[in-house]
Amino acid sequence: MVEAVLAGGVLGLGVFLLTRALFPARPGLVARLLALDAARDSEVPLVLPEEEVSAFRRGLGSRLARFYADRGWEARSTKADLALVGRSFEGFLATKALLAASGLLAFPLLFGWLALMGWGTSPTIPLWAALAVSVVFFLLPDLQIRRDAAAKRRDFRHVVGAFLDLVSMNLAGGRGVPEALMMAVSVSGDDPNWAMSRIREALSGARIVGITPWQALGRLGEEINVDELRDLSAALGLVADDGAKVRASLTARAATLRRRELAEIEGRAGERSQSMLVAQLLLCAGFVIFLSFPAAMKMLGS
Repeated sequence: MVEAVLAGGVLGLGVFLLTRALFPARPGLVARLLALDAARDSEVPLVLPEEEVSAFRRGLGSRLARFYADRGWEARSTKADLALVGRSFEGFLATKALLAASGLLAFPLLFGWLALMGWGTSPTIPLWAALAVSVVFFLLPDLQIRRDAAAKRRDFRHVVGAFLDLVSMNLAGGRGVPEALMMAVSVSGDDPNWAMSRIREALSGARIVGITPWQALGRLGEEINVDELRDLSAALGLVADDGAKVRASLTARAATLRRRELAEIEGRAGERSQSMLVAQLLLCAGFVIFLSFPAAMKMLGS
């Protein structure tokens, strides 16, 4: 009875997905408004080139992205993490879908293994195991992207602190705010640092789009979800005409970033020290058990 219900559920789900694929839903009001806003605010994107993907993955990712857009699912945090690591949203969705589909292959493998070992031919356990593996595989890309984005965002904040110091020194030399920003990113020259390259691309794209440099920094902060860039953009927009106030503000922000970074480094060092202490205690406990086990067994045997 359970097998029949599961088979009927899988068949019904397949028919439903096939029907939705052949007759897609009409885009809702939110999707139409987002499309109008994108067409009105068309601008030069401040992102890295997309990774190379196959035509099949690109097509699958595009269909999934349209599916998200038609239902108004924005996934802002995921898009910000992807923009930070230099990956496309379409490729990310295609990877999630393909990994979830590959997880379903555990069903025939586990079912065949159970039948070969003579432990029964019921498909219940292999089916639920395959569904669990599929769900885990579906969530793996999210965990990887969040981990990589957190590391890159931490490195980006460190570069922002150095960038603020460079801008402050250029302002002290008598340059205006736009010139100081461009000179600060030009000091590194051909430095391969990816964070400074992103800031340089954002400031260079501001001239093409026709916006101020601090507005470009704010858009970059919105794109990659870095609060320091958004705060810097707001501060420069308020006091861009007063060089002394800007210089003092940038110096204070750079000092705050360094203190925050130092506190985070000390916190991570403390966590690792505690982890090492726990590992040492477990090792000592295992050694004590190893030494006392023969004596304990001899006493119990006697």
